[in-house]
Amino acid sequence: MDVLNAVVTRRPTGYPFLDDPPGVLAFAHRGGAFHPEIEGLENTMAAFRHAVALGYRYLETDVHATRDGMLLAFHDSILDRVTDQKGELSTLSYAEVQGALIGGRERVPTLAELFDEFPEVRFNIDIKSAAAVRPLADFIGARNAHDRVLVGSFSGASLRLFRRLTQGRVPTSAHPVEVAVWLLSPTGRIARLLTGGHVAALQIPHRKRGIPVTNSWLLRKAHAMGTHVHVWTIDDPDEMAELLDRGVDGLMTDRTDILKAVLVERGQWEG
Repeated sequence: MDVLNAVVTRRPTGYPFLDDPPGVLAFAHRGGAFHPEIEGLENTMAAFRHAVALGYRYLETDVHATRDGMLLAFHDSILDRVTDQKGELSTLSYAEVQGALIGGRERVPTLAELFDEFPEVRFNIDIKSAAAVRPLADFIGARNAHDRVLVGSFSGASLRLFRRLTQGRVPTSAHPVEVAVWLLSPTGRIARLLTGGHVAALQIPHRKRGIPVTNSWLLRKAHAMGTHVHVWTIDDPDEMAELLDRGVDGLMTDRTDILKAVLVERGQWEG
């Protein structure tokens, strides 16, 4: 009943990315980074292909820009952690980055490669560097891909600039200050007013330092204003079920196999 009530009471957001289809959004976080078959290959074409083969229609990735402005689907600002090379992405050319291999076998993919290979897939994109903001806005505009993306950032400055450049055509999630406003405001109407109506989705952890963040009160406020609530990064089936019972609109997971199994069992799999 909680799940049904959540679906009924949330107003449409006005963005196809979030409203169509109307069910729970299942996001393959970095392509499903901890799935046993692809562990160590996060944010690679192999990982994204694996997720799409499982039936995932929503892929989560990050974006950086190289020195020459190429958009890369990569989480870290440096190559060191997951590749066999070292260096700061913003100081390297695209050609230089292409020499690096993730897991000893996979190149760092460009955002263009993802969009070209998966034309039916939607992307949740986390802006990781200020240098990527303008190229990303230009990329989305050039491809008329406004309905294929949901964009967020932990940087308020980056997100404000992106919103200004895209003029509200692209749904965006809340940056940390906006999340705090939603958490502390007594009503969703006040929260929406204080955040300028820019927040299409709250993408938040379940808990922060042991304190619940995703609670029923926040969900009621968000849903009353047609705002989605997505929770990251959830890999435990019991926690997934708890959040789904509470009425969250989307879950991001590194364990794409587990989330799919939970949603299939509940009759909520939309893949």
